[in-house]
Amino acid sequence: MNTTFSCVGCGKCCTDHHVPLTLAEARMWAADGGQVIVLVEGFLGNGLGLPARQREHAERRSARVRSGASDAYVAITFAAYNVGRCRNLDEDNLCRIYERRPLVCRIYPMEINPHIALNTAVKECPPESWEQGPDLIIGGKLVDQELAGLIQRSRQADRDDIQIKDAICGLLGIRTTALKGDGFTAYLPDMSAFAAVIDQVSAQPLETSGSDWLFHVSGEDIAGQVQAAGAQVATDAPVNYAFISLRAA
Repeated sequence: MNTTFSCVGCGKCCTDHHVPLTLAEARMWAADGGQVIVLVEGFLGNGLGLPARQREHAERRSARVRSGASDAYVAITFAAYNVGRCRNLDEDNLCRIYERRPLVCRIYPMEINPHIALNTAVKECPPESWEQGPDLIIGGKLVDQELAGLIQRSRQADRDDIQIKDAICGLLGIRTTALKGDGFTAYLPDMSAFAAVIDQVSAQPLETSGSDWLFHVSGEDIAGQVQAAGAQVATDAPVNYAFISLRAA
């Protein structure tokens, strides 16, 4: 499979997409007056919620936590909250912070997850984006070594930041996750509190709250599986978060 790509500046990838951020980028986004959304998904120590072939990658980017009597792993994503056009797009669809744009923006259209291959059919880029420009993939392999390096940086940041993200979530009272594959829990923290907690955690030795995580699931069938594994299921209606179900997608 050979793929070429050239950005035509349509702005579609910068519209209605929450952009994953490193911890430093999330702090910068808050400082610039933007909103960060916190997305959480997890799986159990017995593998519930996770295809076996993905376990190594998933564990490396997740914090090992407790939920009731079960070990669990939570992946926490801090993302730029973009409803509509990104706040940094100008009237010509040019990025106002191009030189310091987030790492994921630099990586587009490639995927970060090694288990997800680039599928041009699901990208919103117009057809001409794929009809011209430099080679991106030849024989199924990414040929742009600079881009490959950025992808590795993004994956490493996921691993390096996860324990700090868990501590930040603990201080913000974020302790409910979705089961991977079933959905996400989504939080929109107050940005002043979010920035203050990042600064607090960055300035002192890391301490996790030690409090258990709860699982918010889409139905009683999945709840039964989670509880049978010894983990705790949220029974109250969401107060400070929304549940984004993947079951209906």
